[in-house]
Amino acid sequence: MKPMTKFVLAACAAMALNSASTLAQTAGNDGYLVNNGQNVTKSGFGLCWHTSEWKPGSPDDCNPAPKPIAAAPAPAPAPMAAMAPPPAPVVVAQVPAPPRPLSQKISFSADALFDFDKAVLKPKGKEMLDGLVQQISGADYGTLTATGHTDRFGTDNYNQKLSERRADAVKAYLVSKEIPATRIAALGKGEAQPVTKPGDCKGAKTAKVVACLQPDRRVDVEMSGSKTVAANR
Repeated sequence: MKPMTKFVLAACAAMALNSASTLAQTAGNDGYLVNNGQNVTKSGFGLCWHTSEWKPGSPDDCNPAPKPIAAAPAPAPAPMAAMAPPPAPVVVAQVPAPPRPLSQKISFSADALFDFDKAVLKPKGKEMLDGLVQQISGADYGTLTATGHTDRFGTDNYNQKLSERRADAVKAYLVSKEIPATRIAALGKGEAQPVTKPGDCKGAKTAKVVACLQPDRRVDVEMSGSKTVAANR
C-alpha cells in the first residue's frame, strides 16, 4: 500500500472515532463529549468538553441536580434556670383598733328621787343612787353626767332652774360616796327634752295629766368609758 493510501485510512479511522463519540454522547450526557464508555470526556484539569448541543442547567455528570439541603436541626432548648421561689406574702400586722368609748344612760324618775316640785333627795332616792354607786365601782368609766329634766308645767326659767338644782343634788350625793367631783358633770335641760309625745298628755294641770307627764320629770345619769355594766332601769 502506498503512503497516501495509509493517510487516507488514518483520517477515515479518526472520523469514525469522532462519529462513534458523537453517537455515544447522543445516547447519554447530551451536550458533552463522551468516550466509548459513554462517560463524559474530561480534560486533565477535570473540565468537561462541551458540544454545540450543550445547554446550561441540564443535569449530567458535570452539572448534577442540586441536592436538597437538609434543614439544620433545631437547637436544643437551653436548660431552664432554676425558678426562684415566689416571694413570701407580706403579712401586715393587724393593729387592733382602740376600744370605742361606750356609754350607758340610766333614767331615774324625779318623782322617785324628790318630792313633787322639790330638789331635796328623799331617802328612797338615796337608796336608788346607792345602787348606781355599786354599778360604778364595777365599771371602767370616764365621766358621769347628771342631767335634770322637768315637765311642761311652769315657766321655762323656773323649769330650767329646777332641773339644774335636781342635777346638782344628784352630783353632791355621788361625791359624798367618794366619786370624784371632777368626773361628774351636772346639767339642766328644763322642759326642752320631754320623753312624752306632744299628743300624749293633753289638757290642763290635773292630777291625771300630771301623772301622765311623770316620765318627763327625771334625772338621766350617763356613764361613758371603755366598759360599762348593765343598769336596772
